[in-house]
Amino acid sequence: MSSARDTEPGITLSKRAARRFLLAHLHLWPPRSLKGKQAIHDFIRHVGCIQYDPINVVGRNPDLVLQSRIKNYRTHHLNDLLYQDRKLLDGYDKVQSIYDVGDWPYFSRFRERMREKHGKPSNPPMKIAPRVLETIRERGPLSSIDFKNAETIDWWWGVPARMPRAALELLYFMGYVNVHHRVNTRRVFELTERLLPKDLLERPDPNNSLQAYQEWHVLRRVGGLGIANPGGTDHWLDMNNMKSGQRREILRLLMERGKLQAVKLEGFPDRTFYIRARDLPTLDTVQSKRAPKAKAAFIAPMDNLMWDRDMIRLLFNFDYTWEIYKPAAQRQYGYYVLPVLYGDKFIARFEPQYDKQTRLLTIKGWWWENGVRADDRVERALLACLGEFMGYLSARQIAIQKEISGAEPLYRVAEILNSAG
Repeated sequence: MSSARDTEPGITLSKRAARRFLLAHLHLWPPRSLKGKQAIHDFIRHVGCIQYDPINVVGRNPDLVLQSRIKNYRTHHLNDLLYQDRKLLDGYDKVQSIYDVGDWPYFSRFRERMREKHGKPSNPPMKIAPRVLETIRERGPLSSIDFKNAETIDWWWGVPARMPRAALELLYFMGYVNVHHRVNTRRVFELTERLLPKDLLERPDPNNSLQAYQEWHVLRRVGGLGIANPGGTDHWLDMNNMKSGQRREILRLLMERGKLQAVKLEGFPDRTFYIRARDLPTLDTVQSKRAPKAKAAFIAPMDNLMWDRDMIRLLFNFDYTWEIYKPAAQRQYGYYVLPVLYGDKFIARFEPQYDKQTRLLTIKGWWWENGVRADDRVERALLACLGEFMGYLSARQIAIQKEISGAEPLYRVAEILNSAG
């Protein structure tokens, strides 16, 4: 079997060109250049999906993804697209994700696999699943707390869950119910047949074989990444049990069919990467046009840009670990730390905290990258970025903890923003 390493790509990129293509592809070069709900929908269709995570320190992960791309973004914009307009789905792609509702037929194989794997009547949650469905049919949208069954079961990652929650999650993965809306992080479920159009539910799987599905999903994931590294694991999660060798072969086939372009990076002649052929005009643009004015952006921990952290280390010389699940004593930086992008480089990372009652945004920690000089241009970019971020959060004031090293530019920015507020 041929390997992706055996291909001889016709394009070699400098690290700078690769960085700029990646950022332009993901609409971060420059950031906040998109406007309106339609732009949100278009961006998500462009990358396939954005990752969902309910932890809310300064917004959920999808909100953080969108605030760095959409000017004047507010959380209700995404909620409207999900739960009123029904143009987007709370679904499963790269783990829990948000994607275009029109992609529903493409994931029929995932739903079938969930039914085969978990749908046996002997599976404890499935014993109560028919009653759960009938209750929703009779009463309308419900969440797990609306069911009184107190029995528990060992659930994902060994964490106990109440039986109604387990049953609802399986029914969700199997496609029988979908998210009607959320109350904070709690999902309220409704029968899928009442949420999605009949013609969409009856549409057959566009992929008539497992091979076709795998090719579709690999191509989709390359689009979500921008530049795809055939190796690694995390950025290829949830590809229907696809093995590394299968993935490399599919990448080769997609390249031969003209759907992918293989590229190499200067300084790494033995490694091959991939971009979608349809994205080559973006590569031409970043190589032929002057760079836009450098702006700053705060990047979500599970932003598409951060899916392949090996790629981030390679292209940006930036080492990022999401430390939220580490014990406090083992964290190098903090609980919920966001990378700070400026132009085509990461210049810092910081730990924010937001109090919704007082509407105070606190910067608990700020760490500049080695060699970064916070000159007037950087300071002005941070002023604009923090001002937008405060608007997204509806923050009135910003505070900076005194023990932060090198915080003088931040103090000046905070003073301007607080006086304006």
